[in-house]
Amino acid sequence: MIRKLEKKEIRNRIHQRIRRKLSGTKERPRLAVFRSVAHIYAQIIDDVEGRTLASASSVDKDGKTKGGNVAAAKAIGKLVAERAKEKGVKAVVFDRGGYQYHGRIKALADAAREAGLEF
Repeated sequence: MIRKLEKKEIRNRIHQRIRRKLSGTKERPRLAVFRSVAHIYAQIIDDVEGRTLASASSVDKDGKTKGGNVAAAKAIGKLVAERAKEKGVKAVVFDRGGYQYHGRIKALADAAREAGLEF
């Protein structure tokens, strides 16, 4: 009998396929996005050194954004772009994390572009 794959397993396979082709460097780090039902997270990662340069999420202690809706995704995109610019990062490679590019993922990406990140 054929085993049906779970949504999480399918997303992980897609993410692994994306990560084979995509890597962040010091000049152009990776903007990785993770979304859960309740929250959204974004990190700017230098894969060569294995360091997170900047991050933002809807569970940060600043308390400005709450939840995992489109409005929170826009705020997180803007916040991670501002934090990246403080660290001197101007251009990134976008890693959608195996999620479809629409809804919250697209809102975060558009907000990061508007805030000055190039990708």
